[in-house]
Amino acid sequence: MSELFLGHPFIAPVIELARQAGEAILPYWRADVAVTSKADDSPVTAADLAAHHLILAGLTALDPSIPVLSEEDADIDQSVRAGWQRWWLVDPLDGTKEFISGSEEFTVNIALIEQGRVVFGVVSIPTTGRCYFGGAGLGAWRSDVNAAPKQIQVRQTRAAGEAFTVVASRRHTSPEQERLLDGLSEGLGELKLANIGSSLKFCLLAEGSADCYPRLAPTSQWDTAAAQGVLEGAGGEVLELNGKPFSYPARESLLNPFFLALPAKAVWRDRLLTLARS
Repeated sequence: MSELFLGHPFIAPVIELARQAGEAILPYWRADVAVTSKADDSPVTAADLAAHHLILAGLTALDPSIPVLSEEDADIDQSVRAGWQRWWLVDPLDGTKEFISGSEEFTVNIALIEQGRVVFGVVSIPTTGRCYFGGAGLGAWRSDVNAAPKQIQVRQTRAAGEAFTVVASRRHTSPEQERLLDGLSEGLGELKLANIGSSLKFCLLAEGSADCYPRLAPTSQWDTAAAQGVLEGAGGEVLELNGKPFSYPARESLLNPFFLALPAKAVWRDRLLTLARS
């Protein structure tokens, strides 16, 4: 894949790095891997750490001047992060609970951030070799093993008679999110829920297989950044509930605000925002 095609000189090496991280993860998948709990009670395994160390070394070799914020090395003071102009935001194994359960719905997420905005993101699926990558102004692609990358884009309208498809988390919801889904059903007719783990929720939306992804439940910055890049490259957007573009400032907390991911020109955009605020 040429640098010209990919639109940024770092994308090709990051795709390869994400693939290598996936290979480091797979020996632990569906094996008797030990699980420990971090300070926030989220699980971590040797697979998370193996991928983290591989990615950290690879990104540092790619450009040692760009710092890395990874889920597995997130204890970096806000005063330090506030001085960063450009950095990598990494989840070495997104969907650890899915991974532990034996599901295939886990990914490797790597995003380049500049001034709080996603430049591009790479989302790689270790079990299949599929990779999504893209960024605003760069386009978005899905790459499968032994196949040429295919450009993907969101769908701005539904076919006549087709259900409105909402992507949701298998494991995380909230009363606010349930109310939003009820409101969508009343206003848009038949509603279809696509439950899937990890950042694959964004990817379904980016490739036109779903219509929106509301997240009115907790996430962290590394959960969303890479897939947001893919979605933005595919003609989508991620918004806070106040309608502002979703970004990654150096806040004290690394938790995200609630958000809506959807096609940027969707006819249901305003209705979705209104329901989310109510």
